[in-house]
Amino acid sequence: MSTSEIKHKALQLGYLACRVIPANIFDEFSQRLDERVELFPESKELYKPLYSLARSQEGAQSVIVCTKRYNKYKTPDNLSGLIGKSYLFDARVDYSPEHRERAEFDAFLKTLGIGILKGQIPARMAASKAGLGKFGRNNFIYDANHGSYISVESWVIDMKLEYDSVEEAAYLDTCNDGCNRCINSCPTNAMPGSLSMDRGRCVNQLTTWARDIPDEDTMEQLGQWIYGCDVCQDVCPANKYKFTETEEFPLLAEFVEHLSQERLLEMDEDTYVNIINPRFWYAGEDGAWLWRCNALRSMINSGDEKYHGLIKQCCAHEDERVKKTAQWGCRVLGIV
Repeated sequence: MSTSEIKHKALQLGYLACRVIPANIFDEFSQRLDERVELFPESKELYKPLYSLARSQEGAQSVIVCTKRYNKYKTPDNLSGLIGKSYLFDARVDYSPEHRERAEFDAFLKTLGIGILKGQIPARMAASKAGLGKFGRNNFIYDANHGSYISVESWVIDMKLEYDSVEEAAYLDTCNDGCNRCINSCPTNAMPGSLSMDRGRCVNQLTTWARDIPDEDTMEQLGQWIYGCDVCQDVCPANKYKFTETEEFPLLAEFVEHLSQERLLEMDEDTYVNIINPRFWYAGEDGAWLWRCNALRSMINSGDEKYHGLIKQCCAHEDERVKKTAQWGCRVLGIV
């Protein structure tokens, strides 16, 4: 069995590229986290769980790193600017082609006698060290043909293989030329510099993992984003013309009706538990309130008068967080 066999199988399954690196090379990730905690002490608790990604797992010998593109899928017009594209085209959804391809790759590795460990590693750093892409100032990994619209998949395994050279982290050429569009365009000013991020201020964090509504200034900055954010990627010159949109993501067309602001705001618990959360799971089983607040805030920040009746109605909502969001919206929009 050789590394070349593994790479050949990965490419055969549709991965863009595949490299193999040692498993014990991620100490740098802890150092990066230390820097962020020092810069953003208010977000310390959000960074704590990430330290485990840098610790080498017992029995870990190698890491197989692959990249896969999602820039081929069509974004529904009514969800553009509302739901992050990486979540719309999530490779982890069990009916996606990408999920099936990963399962087949897993099975292939096992036929070679390779044991796959369950732990995780810092995926973007792994891709960088494996030479599969360069970092943008916005913390995303880019390749030359698909920009940052790629996903990184990795396998921590219990076998030593022939390794590719381990690369030093490198910036995109456009970043080296002094471009700061991503930093300047961040809606919540969460990126004060290159490869830096106040996780507690990131739109993605605030719309998917939050445990309470943010302050009123932040609610305004969040704009119409309901789940995730694409701003720092979409403004990047290196991503220009990189989203080809030639294919339909499986079952997304049937799912779109559930993701309108109105439907999300008015959904019942059964709809959330059985339809929304299994597909977009970061908010958790008790996260219906967050989706409702996000949908309501999206309506408010749209400024569209057609939502005024719903916003006013929510000022008497049974959930205090939805109620506060609606009351803020009424003040902002002058709804009486």
